[in-house]
Amino acid sequence: MTSSLHFPNTIHSGAGSFDQLAEAATALGTTNIFMIVSSNALDANPQLERQIRALKRIYSITLFSEYHGEPNSDHLDSAAQKALMSRADTVVGIGGGSALDLAKAVAFQAKNTSIPIQEIPNLHTFNRLHLISVPTTAGTGSEVTKITVITDKDTKVKFNPAHPRLIPDVAILDPTLTTNLPAHVTAFTGMDALTHAIEAYLSTRATAMTDHFALQAIQLIGKYLPVAYQEPDNLCARENMLIGSSSAGIAFSNSSTNLAHAAARPLGARFNIPHGLSVAMVLPFVIEYGLPFAGDRYAQLANVLKVGDQPEDVLHFIEHLNETFGIYQHGKLYFQHNELEQQIPQMVQDALSGNGIETNRKVPEATDVEKIYRKLLEKLN
Repeated sequence: MTSSLHFPNTIHSGAGSFDQLAEAATALGTTNIFMIVSSNALDANPQLERQIRALKRIYSITLFSEYHGEPNSDHLDSAAQKALMSRADTVVGIGGGSALDLAKAVAFQAKNTSIPIQEIPNLHTFNRLHLISVPTTAGTGSEVTKITVITDKDTKVKFNPAHPRLIPDVAILDPTLTTNLPAHVTAFTGMDALTHAIEAYLSTRATAMTDHFALQAIQLIGKYLPVAYQEPDNLCARENMLIGSSSAGIAFSNSSTNLAHAAARPLGARFNIPHGLSVAMVLPFVIEYGLPFAGDRYAQLANVLKVGDQPEDVLHFIEHLNETFGIYQHGKLYFQHNELEQQIPQMVQDALSGNGIETNRKVPEATDVEKIYRKLLEKLN
């Protein structure tokens, strides 16, 4: 069997690597930058504003921070229109997965104004603006993936179109931009990255090359996520988390995510739950479902994580992380009484209609997905 691997042309990493942005932009022929930067990233990193001011001495820069939470179709329409008006030739995304996903979608939409983003997978190729991604969280891996996630404002359905042309030209992994993250954000985003790697390894589309990146990610994140959570200024832990997150991104972007992400998307879309939190909430129940069908692979993951040699040891490790990070205590804050139970039938349909179903070792049916949501409901109660 043959396989291919897609990732950015250039990845800069290490403390201070943000300073490579100007060189990277110049190499792309940049004159006008449309910079999507999350307000959270600006608030948490005072040096970021100084660095952006320095870049303004070199390039014409239009800043866009007019979005909140995960990006939706209204955010995309507004940002793409402003990118066109600014005559930008390069989009720079700085922030968590929301900023990076929005940057990818804008880079496409500004060059393809009449094509909806959900049509992206049907295109052989397309033009887009140049694209540079700078993550300030170690979670989505969006800086290296071919996927963008945008929620339809009206239907509350998440679209996650994929295409190799959505992969950024340059990714910059600077751990100094992540040290001021709140502990719960470190936990949520880290669990998302760990789930990316686990699901990439379990995917029926996994290859020897994606396995390499997935196992590297699992080893790094399993070791350094608890350290980054407890010691936010530990640059070694922060750098290894960024490398782990990007490795997981390369793995799943070239294989797939599976049931954990399929089940988590409706939770995020319908209850405005942060993506990493929703993934962490369902992951133990998804592992329980999958253990009988992928025992050998789970046993290998247990060895890589150094938590044992039995498939069930992975489940126990994830349950321990969720307890350490207070995942379900955080999750309870997003639901009103009976709200989750009332939404389960529709969420089952949403999960089954999205990506990440056919690539499970055992393709789930509606009753399987419903059981996962009901186990979550029981845990939250």
